[in-house]
Amino acid sequence: MNNCLGFIGGSGLYELDFLENIKLLELSSPWGNPSDKIIEGLINDNKIYFLSRHGKGHKISPAGINYQANIDCLKQCGVTDIISLSAVGSLKENLNPGTFVIVDQFIDRTIKRKKSFFNEGIVAHVPMAEPTSKELMLLSKNNLDFLKINNVIGGTYLAMEGPQFSTKAESNLYKTWGCDVIGMTNMPEAKLAREAEIRYCSISMVTDYDCWHPKHESVTLEMVISTMKENTSRSKEFIKKISQEYYKGIDFSKDKTKNILDTSIITHHESWNKEIEKKLNTILKRYKKVNI
Repeated sequence: MNNCLGFIGGSGLYELDFLENIKLLELSSPWGNPSDKIIEGLINDNKIYFLSRHGKGHKISPAGINYQANIDCLKQCGVTDIISLSAVGSLKENLNPGTFVIVDQFIDRTIKRKKSFFNEGIVAHVPMAEPTSKELMLLSKNNLDFLKINNVIGGTYLAMEGPQFSTKAESNLYKTWGCDVIGMTNMPEAKLAREAEIRYCSISMVTDYDCWHPKHESVTLEMVISTMKENTSRSKEFIKKISQEYYKGIDFSKDKTKNILDTSIITHHESWNKEIEKKLNTILKRYKKVNI
């Protein structure tokens, strides 16, 4: 199977106007519709896919995003690797606004979202100890350095429900947990990508200090938007550059994500719910060809 790169853009990143041969794909899934049309286009003759997480114009709140449909539809496109770009608040003094954090861990504090493709009828337990791809992280680091974009590799992302920002008590609590950044969207996105056997990398772009910092005012939307515009411009340069480097070839041989369902599905095949199996057709396609 050929590798294929997809991007999910968060707040401030709604389209990629620099792509060539752009097609707008209006896809649907058994889980519903994705956040927006998926953009297919070329960078140096290499095909990439892009999905706006909140939809063009930012119409969908973090809790209202259909994460299952987003991942399923990217899987339908043949995407094997996702780079997620998100606006986040900083929980560390040294992670100032404008810093790009290449996240490697998550704490999931969301409460209302559908977090699995395997809720009933077919049960799977995918490992999440290392939720992001080391190879994609290193590739991201190298390209951010090349572009002279301030970045840090490694960090814990606290996923909160939203859409409200944190209270000061919450912000200080998450700091004591050792979290680095706080956002609203990477969960359950990363979990669903793993279940879909798609490698995942999170680039978290700091817009503010949340509300814990004694020398900075409480986070406001105006503050976030100002920094977000600068981050969006940098993120587009990053997408151009990393797309070129990705298709030069990466050794993913040590990453088990592409075959993770081989050791994760616990329900015996003869006990599979047929309707659920049909619903999971895109997610299970490779697994069924190899194992059934």
